[in-house]
Amino acid sequence: MTTLLWFRQDLRIADNPALNAALTFGDPVIPVYIFAPEEEGVWCPGAASRWWLHHSLLRLSDDLHNHGSRLILRRSSDSLGELLALARHCRATRVLWNRRYEPLITARDRIIKASLRDEGIEADSWNSALLHEPWTVKTKSGDPFQVFTPFWRHCMSLNDPQDPLPAPTRLPAPIRWPSSANLDSLELLPRVDWAGGMRSVWVPGSSAAHALLERFLSKSFDGYTALRDQPGIQGTSRLSPYLHFGEIGPRQIWHATRQFALARGQHTTWRGAQFLSEIGWREFAHHLLYHFPRTPEQPLRPKFARFPWRRNDAALELWTRGGTGYPIVDAGLRELWHTGWMHNRVRMIAASFLIKDLLINWTEGSRWFWDTLVDADLASNTLGWQWVAGSGADSSPFFRIFNPTTQASKFDPTGEYVRRWVPEIAKLPNEWIHEPWAAPATVLDSAGISLGNHYPHRLVEHDIARREALQAYAAVKHANNG
Repeated sequence: MTTLLWFRQDLRIADNPALNAALTFGDPVIPVYIFAPEEEGVWCPGAASRWWLHHSLLRLSDDLHNHGSRLILRRSSDSLGELLALARHCRATRVLWNRRYEPLITARDRIIKASLRDEGIEADSWNSALLHEPWTVKTKSGDPFQVFTPFWRHCMSLNDPQDPLPAPTRLPAPIRWPSSANLDSLELLPRVDWAGGMRSVWVPGSSAAHALLERFLSKSFDGYTALRDQPGIQGTSRLSPYLHFGEIGPRQIWHATRQFALARGQHTTWRGAQFLSEIGWREFAHHLLYHFPRTPEQPLRPKFARFPWRRNDAALELWTRGGTGYPIVDAGLRELWHTGWMHNRVRMIAASFLIKDLLINWTEGSRWFWDTLVDADLASNTLGWQWVAGSGADSSPFFRIFNPTTQASKFDPTGEYVRRWVPEIAKLPNEWIHEPWAAPATVLDSAGISLGNHYPHRLVEHDIARREALQAYAAVKHANNG
């Protein structure tokens, strides 16, 4: 008898419930990863995610090898057919996996579980990705939460998540291994190598995730609340891509944070740490996606379906390339293009500019982030964009429109972040670094800048764009009230 262990977004050995369950049977375990992007529809992994996935699979394969096992890779448009074929070939009596929560995937997995059982194959799944699964957290009336604060307060009232499971010392191997595709044959890496910036910033894999967590706790945890909104410094954990691919789990982060805080005598305050509430936002995002599966494409608040968005392909292109004329926005989009990541404060500023200054539908920005972020997560991406648009749960009201200049002055006061990513205006004094259009001609000349040549003119004037956005919102609000 053999057990198939189906890896998905749980690319780690430690604290892997499905793996631990597989070991309890004492049978040989065959780890398998099936790359089936067609089954994920329009939300199949984007280019940056595929780059990360390639390297994450490579490191998981190495980890399995060090534990006496190996990773079987398959490329298919039919995960069920692939699992059935493998089960027959290997005489597997069970298939085990950890759950995912995206709408298409949950529907597919229900079919796969039922079909395997119909074939006489045991099929079971576990939670490795969340502290609390979406259907286990409810309001007093039994409904899903739609506001973060009561959601997280309720989660914090529950028992602590169980301790992380240790990594096994060794995985029992079969006498004969099934064939495996070569990792390169999955074609996850770009044909034209544009990933140099990502390679210079990121090291995918479980070991790197834990090293990053340790570094964050020792160097940045105490100052997190004060520093997390400043993009010019590394004040955040940057664990989001590792969480998305399951190279580290939220229980591991929770308990590592707890141990770190208790060692410092923080026996009563650590549970309220701002850092853990960011894990809470990730939980909330998955809660919403599970209960409101249409939200990746449609606004949660129905009135926004009638919003008069503009179609402006030229402006959208300039936004994606960091050519809007607003340095903080351009810096963020260039950081994203180069590294596959953008600081969260700048994500909000850049999203607000697209939605409320340019009046371009938030779904356009969501799709761009999906293709370019190494941490592209359907739940978190959807929550973030709908939050800024004012169309989702616990959303910022539409009339809260970020001023990119004042936001930049507040959170990048010396212009360190802007100078790093918009070097053509780096010589401007701090006074003008966030609004080069307002700089006197002598200052621009001294910095060697000709607006429209070295750096673009503003796409829009924020004050005018803000008034137009509020007028559009007022018309929608009036129409829905009428």
